[in-house]
Amino acid sequence: MPPKHSAKKAQPSDKDATEDQPQAQTQGSNGPPTGSHRPTVKDMQTDSVATLAEAWSKSESAATEYDAQLIERVYNDELVKNDYNVAKLALLEVSQYLEKYLWPHYDPSHSPTVHVLSIVLMVNEKFRSRVGAWSAFEESPEHFPAFFEQVLRLCLQESDMKLKCYLVVFMINCFQSLENPLIRSECMRLVSLSTWHSLISAAKREVEFKEYPQLLKFWKHLEKKFDAYDKEQQAKAVFERTWLSEMMKGFVAILESIEQDEEEKIAYCERFMEFLIDLEAQLPTRRYFNTLVEDHQIVAICKLSKFASNKESSVLFSQLLDILAFYTGFEINGHTGLALTKEEMTEIHAARLSKLQRIAFADFREELMDLAMSNLRAIESREALLKHFENLNQEQLIQLCQLLNIRTTNITNPEADHSRIMLLEVLLLQLEKRHSQIERINALPLYPDENALFEDAAVKEEMYSADRPLALPKLNLQFLTLHDYLLRNFNLFRLESNYEIRQDIEDAVRRLGPRAGAIDGATVFSGWSRMAAPISYFKMVEVAKPNLGEDKPSLITADVTFNVRKYTEAIQAEWEAIREHDILFLLTIEAQEESYEHWDGKVSFRKHYGLKHVRGCQVVSVIGPNGKPFDYKKSDPKLIQDHRTGNTRTFRIALDSNQYKIDQEAARKSGGSDVYQTFNIVLRRQPQENNFKPVLETIRDLMQSDLMVPEWLHDVFLGYGNPNSAHYSQLKRQVKEIDFRDTFLDLDHLKASFPGMKIKAKDGDESSLTAPFVVMFPEAPEAAASGSKKKKGSEKAKKEKASQNQEQAQDELIVSTYKTPNMGPYPEDVPNTNKVRFTPTQVEAIKAGTNPGLTLVVGPPGTGKTDVAVQIIANLYNNFPNQHTLLVTHSNQALNQLFEKIIALDVDERHLLRLGHGEEELNTELSFSKYGRVTSFLEKRVSLLAEVDRLAQSMEIGGEHGSTCETAGYFYSYHVVPKWKEFESKVAANGESLELITTSFPFSGFFINAPVPLFSDCGTAEAALDVAQGCFRHLSKLFEQLEEVSAFELLRTSYDRANYLLTKEAKIIAMTCTHAALKRRELVNLGFKYDNIVMEEAAQILEVETFIPMLLQDPEDGVNRLKRVILIGDHNQLPPVVKNTAFQQYGNMEQSMFTRFVRLGVPAIELDAQGRARSDMADLYKWRYKSLGDLPNVTERQEYKFANPGFLHDFQFINVNNYKGQGETAPRPHFIQNLGEAEYVVAVYQYMRLLGYPAEKITILTTYNGQKDLIRDVLNQRCSWNPIFGRPATVATVDKYQGQQNDYVLLSLVRTKAVGHVRDVRRLVVALSRARLGLYIFGRQKLFENCHELEPAFKRLLKRPTKLWLKTGEMYPNTARLIGAEAKADGEEETEDSKAGKKGAKKDKKGAKKGKAGKADNEEEGSASTSKDYEIQDIDQMGEYVFGMMKEQQQYAIQQQQAYLQSISAPMETDAAPAAGADVEQAEGAMEVDQE
Repeated sequence: MPPKHSAKKAQPSDKDATEDQPQAQTQGSNGPPTGSHRPTVKDMQTDSVATLAEAWSKSESAATEYDAQLIERVYNDELVKNDYNVAKLALLEVSQYLEKYLWPHYDPSHSPTVHVLSIVLMVNEKFRSRVGAWSAFEESPEHFPAFFEQVLRLCLQESDMKLKCYLVVFMINCFQSLENPLIRSECMRLVSLSTWHSLISAAKREVEFKEYPQLLKFWKHLEKKFDAYDKEQQAKAVFERTWLSEMMKGFVAILESIEQDEEEKIAYCERFMEFLIDLEAQLPTRRYFNTLVEDHQIVAICKLSKFASNKESSVLFSQLLDILAFYTGFEINGHTGLALTKEEMTEIHAARLSKLQRIAFADFREELMDLAMSNLRAIESREALLKHFENLNQEQLIQLCQLLNIRTTNITNPEADHSRIMLLEVLLLQLEKRHSQIERINALPLYPDENALFEDAAVKEEMYSADRPLALPKLNLQFLTLHDYLLRNFNLFRLESNYEIRQDIEDAVRRLGPRAGAIDGATVFSGWSRMAAPISYFKMVEVAKPNLGEDKPSLITADVTFNVRKYTEAIQAEWEAIREHDILFLLTIEAQEESYEHWDGKVSFRKHYGLKHVRGCQVVSVIGPNGKPFDYKKSDPKLIQDHRTGNTRTFRIALDSNQYKIDQEAARKSGGSDVYQTFNIVLRRQPQENNFKPVLETIRDLMQSDLMVPEWLHDVFLGYGNPNSAHYSQLKRQVKEIDFRDTFLDLDHLKASFPGMKIKAKDGDESSLTAPFVVMFPEAPEAAASGSKKKKGSEKAKKEKASQNQEQAQDELIVSTYKTPNMGPYPEDVPNTNKVRFTPTQVEAIKAGTNPGLTLVVGPPGTGKTDVAVQIIANLYNNFPNQHTLLVTHSNQALNQLFEKIIALDVDERHLLRLGHGEEELNTELSFSKYGRVTSFLEKRVSLLAEVDRLAQSMEIGGEHGSTCETAGYFYSYHVVPKWKEFESKVAANGESLELITTSFPFSGFFINAPVPLFSDCGTAEAALDVAQGCFRHLSKLFEQLEEVSAFELLRTSYDRANYLLTKEAKIIAMTCTHAALKRRELVNLGFKYDNIVMEEAAQILEVETFIPMLLQDPEDGVNRLKRVILIGDHNQLPPVVKNTAFQQYGNMEQSMFTRFVRLGVPAIELDAQGRARSDMADLYKWRYKSLGDLPNVTERQEYKFANPGFLHDFQFINVNNYKGQGETAPRPHFIQNLGEAEYVVAVYQYMRLLGYPAEKITILTTYNGQKDLIRDVLNQRCSWNPIFGRPATVATVDKYQGQQNDYVLLSLVRTKAVGHVRDVRRLVVALSRARLGLYIFGRQKLFENCHELEPAFKRLLKRPTKLWLKTGEMYPNTARLIGAEAKADGEEETEDSKAGKKGAKKDKKGAKKGKAGKADNEEEGSASTSKDYEIQDIDQMGEYVFGMMKEQQQYAIQQQQAYLQSISAPMETDAAPAAGADVEQAEGAMEVDQE
């Protein structure tokens, strides 16, 4: 059996170590320490920068005295002399050098160059550290244009390569921040149309102006504007419009001057390539810049440069060049912004070739006659064109280029003509056919191989140090086209998946311990892994012939067998959980002699362990003991038992046909062995982390389909145009009148929800207004303006509209009401209603979500965003009964919370459907899965038909009317409806009377089982008629349900019934974003349709995983039917999880679509009142939001009024010093632990449990996985086995706990050397906002109090003592102490009472050590007269205090036992004593463990 993990050492488990996000310098997986530097406490205290920083860091605001020499000293002595050391830059950034000194004292007329460079360096450092960079410039924005101009001039003038590199990085950061108006206004002038002054000739411009005449108008306007400038303004304008051209000329000069190993020049050229790519990859910057790049022939110059030919040193440069070449020829019209189809691209290329043929025929008839007479297909390739151009000499090549408006001279030396090679290259680049990205991606294996996993430079990056660019796409604010959007996401998602797979493989291989056998050198495995098993037998089963038109096998299957005998039952169950479509990996390991040694990173992981091959595969079926496909649910029970008792498991797997083709071609060329006969390890991954293949397949499918984003959303989605354009107020399809149903509780609630608006009753009688309300809104001015452009309608309609507009003012709401119809006499007929009193902001969000368009709702912690989402869905369901709404979340937990709340509202359960595996976790007896709903429908059918039979009997109508849905329908049409109409006619003819209604009602017999009699003798005729109508509505609904169920009689298979339910019956369909990606192809093929999408946790979902759920249906008549997109999230909390820091930071992969829209300025409704935490606890994170207040329940509910029993404060930061001489430790890279904090947290948990706090109300959080495991180990040793303590509700990392809450949270910050990733304020907000009633934070005060980003929260925390203060003599929940009655108020000086408490605490220490503290008896211990304040100095004292409480409880238990024994007779005494002593034994056992 495998060895069990020791509880005393919290080492990373087989799958746990990867969650910690590396933030500090750590050991990379392929070599020495790398990563982004975070200054430690020691650095901040001892470094020479710290001494200089005292001049500005001590003051609360900007320093008042300016010393130019100080900036000189910092720059020259600390930065230049230390070669711009990252540690020095980080220290300066942390000390707020930019905010408190550099920018406040910047003077455009007097500040020297070093001042400007220092600002540039600080901005770059802030971007590298992932903290806000531009807020400092808001203080004196008028100085920014002059500063920016100085930077531009330095970019051209500076000769130091390292500084030039820093300046280019600054420009990259600027162009990545175009959402900032201050930055945008400066940057966009550099890429305007006026840059075309730098084109080779006016003829080049004229060609563009001829194609786009509007550009000529704009050009003339710019020229007039230029002529009106004075000389100084003209000089500045010339400088700005030629800046990019001059930069490119300077870049080419540096590129051509590179000699071997000139690292600084190489680094600059790589950065400049990144800069060019960024400008090409955004439409606003690309529009005119692309023409300039083509004219300056940058791609051709780079491709033919001497440096590019050096394959060893130019790897990254060449990769960047490929990306630049791709974007310069991207399929988009740069002037209109329209994506070009494949056919349009073919036409453009054909037009270029045709023009070439005409020139060849007219001017080079002798040399190029064959080219002129060839068909276009014959001359589209590079090889064919080159063959024809070889016939031209140098002069003829120059002439040809000039006729094609191609530059023929060197951009750095206009007098020098291009060489022949250069002329040929520029011609070929312009005329050759581009390779299709779609074809390349289709030929790409979706499973990574060993090269993609271990040789790709980007995937190998364990830490991104930001010192070099990467050949990665960036997720910017804007995208060129939908194809560009998908392509960038495809590449990044694939690389991130590869990185995670590599980590899993490395972990499993290390645990397997491969080594070369002593006898024959064959690989043996000395260890074991729960995620990987040695293969016993591997056999290829089938290699199917290629499909028509393809050259790869259509299917490749194999059987893989392995032994599970050595595994525990739990691990065997994990292997048995593998099902069809799950992904496995096959590994070939050929161990070397040194493989058994510990890998030190000096050689590659692959080489050290002999990892030769990695291939992915998909499970087709499980093979049973009889050699046939096997199903755990459907197979014979005996076969299942035989399978489970056997030692081997066999899977039939499908291999990647693209990869198989590549492998076979490689084997033929090299004559090597067949890869597929060498596998010796099969590896599985956690199911939730193994969905990469279907996501990649979905993106690939989308790239090849006719994508149709709704027209109203298209421009905003790509990041162009007016960010308000998709808001409902800008759309013509506004919902003018909304039935809010149960949204408002009463008229006062309605009035309070629309402040500043007048409420006008539609019938003029406001006193008659009661819920529910129908509200008519005034037409927005924008919509009215757009409506006026429509064609003229009838005069009558126009008069009606004018009359209506006059009746309703812009500040007026016309409100009507209606009586909720009686739906029947049974309790289930009474609709559920909303009980939440929504705030005005929440109502605005509900109103916006009910209207068509894009709605963004920012929901800070505890602001009821789930309730808002549920109410939006309910309103859509009731207002638009024929529309279908798709509900999507990131996690199953959030989806289930939403779904449970929807069930509780007035939504018919037959219209609800929950897809995915999380459905079984719903807290309801009903099943809302596809097959569960089908079963429910069939069961409902039986009960409904029985009701039809009962109705027929009550009406005394013979026959089998309830035999089928069809016969029931006939019965309704021919018997029920006529009877009802006859009743209505009789009542109408003879007048409404109580007696007539009660005697004539034809269905009284059916409703005899109603809980109360239908008609009351003392009731009114009106009430009786209402009851009768309600009864008929009940019957109508019964037959309506039967009509819906009738399809299930015709459909025979569960599959068909489930799909019918999904596509026809369900009106609200819920799924996770992962399920949407997994099932997109299936849903589209089924004809799935929906009109609205509501996405919760939108800020936690990757861009592409947000996009996929919007495209789960085919367009109708070329139009996407989506009417509403409602995104609900909080960009101030944690973003999507991206484990590779290179993709996270450089590729910006952690940016969600929600965050991108907020950055773009799309209108967002920010909920402004929280109801989760006590008000003073919420102050810890309220500063991150515009105006976050409290809901009434925070002050009104009893639990918020009283203090936490046993604690002096409801929240505290507890300083934890070194424990046993240690602070943070790292048993392995990124696996960070702090034993002192773990012990302290567990001791406080024990204290709370001894006071009576329920374990389920306590959560322990930490910021690192290593600490989570350590805390769990300490709990296992001290608490888990003992029912007195048990385990807390959750022990988790902050990242995993986002979206959840508990009454009391104990938070361990872990770090003592560097702040780490808690410096990300989003993580801090999550950490501080999980608790409702009590929050106790354990950390190192000196480290966190000096962190600028965390300062607002820690200022509030540190107003309270940093030693834990207890309140003795209280037990949970008995306390009469109010929350405002702490001994030491926030922000106040220490009171006499607290001083006395400290003295009393010191006196009590001895008693605590003797075990006499913490008295617990059955008296009223919440009395203020018996309680006192008690200060805990350190971890040891807390342990002693808890031990004393436990000892007193033991003594108390002994006293109770003795009293019990004395109270019973002798015979009973003998039987009862052992049972009564159980508690004593438990307490003694707990004490023994704690003493150890």
